[in-house]
Amino acid sequence: MRENHSELWLFTLVALLIALIVSKLIQLKLKKAEKRIRRLPPGRRSWPLIGDSINWYNAVASSHPPQFVEEMVQRYGRIFSCSLFGKWAVVSADPSFNRFVMQNEGKLFQSSYPKSFRDLVGKNGVITVQGEQQRKLHGIASNMMRLEKLKFHFLNDIQKVMLQTLGNFKNNQVILLQDVCRKVAINLMVNQLLGVSSESQVNEMAQLFSDFVDGCLSFPINMPGFTYHTAMKAREKIISKINKTIELHRQQGHGAVGNGVLGRLLEEESLPDNEVADFIINLLFAGNETTTKTMLFAVYFLTHCPKALKQILDEQESVRGNSEEEMLTWQDYKAMPFTQCVIDETLRFGGIAIWLMREAKEEVNYQDFVIPKGCFVVPFLSAVHLDEDVYKGASDFNPWRWMEPANEEKRNWRSSPFYAPFGGGARFCPGAELARLQIALFLHYFVTTYRWTQEKEDRMSFFPSARLVNGFEILLTRRHDHETN
Repeated sequence: MRENHSELWLFTLVALLIALIVSKLIQLKLKKAEKRIRRLPPGRRSWPLIGDSINWYNAVASSHPPQFVEEMVQRYGRIFSCSLFGKWAVVSADPSFNRFVMQNEGKLFQSSYPKSFRDLVGKNGVITVQGEQQRKLHGIASNMMRLEKLKFHFLNDIQKVMLQTLGNFKNNQVILLQDVCRKVAINLMVNQLLGVSSESQVNEMAQLFSDFVDGCLSFPINMPGFTYHTAMKAREKIISKINKTIELHRQQGHGAVGNGVLGRLLEEESLPDNEVADFIINLLFAGNETTTKTMLFAVYFLTHCPKALKQILDEQESVRGNSEEEMLTWQDYKAMPFTQCVIDETLRFGGIAIWLMREAKEEVNYQDFVIPKGCFVVPFLSAVHLDEDVYKGASDFNPWRWMEPANEEKRNWRSSPFYAPFGGGARFCPGAELARLQIALFLHYFVTTYRWTQEKEDRMSFFPSARLVNGFEILLTRRHDHETN
């Protein structure tokens, strides 16, 4: 009996010691986790799973996307934490931190997109690939769109598309400018990337891309009736068209696809067909979205700012008056300073890339904060662009701000932490200069050809993609007809 008591006592002692050790380990682990959470930027946990996602979506679907971010900044500071999309996230309205994230792409941070977006743009595209492959594809894209190629390969082709697309509206015709801009942009991209310009192909691609873009931030349910399913079907058809063009090039040579980027890509680079297709669809997506919406928003803002509209019209008519050529030259394009201010202000006030999606590759120390590995990181670029502390009268469309010497350094969109409409770092948009050229030429031909009046109230929304909710319905009047009457 005594032995049994001794064994029981020994067993109890060992069990207590084990329980004490386990308890201590758990306490240490909890303290460590608690310490890490405390060292995250300040913020709130909000609802489980849902977190702040509803507040986030409500803000980005409005005309003022940074609304939620601004409210959180007031409470917690320019870098804060919250729960988004079922994950703990660090969100930033701090220009220095945003630039830090962009400059450390591939080192401390990597791109992180929803499944629907990754599936649609493709695993081999420059938008989604990582590391050395991303640098390789980004270099190819940058080479395809460098300055001398804009002058000699794109300038006249862009103007032909503008004349073809914008020249056939009747006097007193009512249009949805959003649809027109989408058609102009897809015409430009199909022409420049694939080397084709058939009107039937342009119309088909415009519809396919509308379906494609709508699915990029949808729930990934691949069943008929769901946006994602429709978008994936559109992707299949776009990829099929790209592959047919590749095959045509191989059968008939360079002339078969004209002077497009695809032809030069096949001639100058050695990429597998699946990578070529994803590469082209990435450029089509990026170029179509940026160009369509910036052209649309520029006209929308000019409509509500008659002084700016008059000044840009005077500048464009002056450019046309000085040109003896049927089409504008590169020198004409460079003689549009106020037009460039309008483009810069449109990109600041109604920028398409309102936030970036990144993920910490490792534990990151920044100032007094620790961002754990795997944490979702969101540089909210629009919150900086619309910050009253950065831009006086930030909530007003004011293209003249870019003529002020105080904003000269901010205006450098390649390096400024305060103005990043094309992103930055290793993922800086390789088509930035091409997009600006397209937008400037669109504004030239549109404002010098037409007067217009807005027929229906409208507003901006940025979810699921940037748009005007009513398509911007306007009544067109040809300028020369108006002036002769």
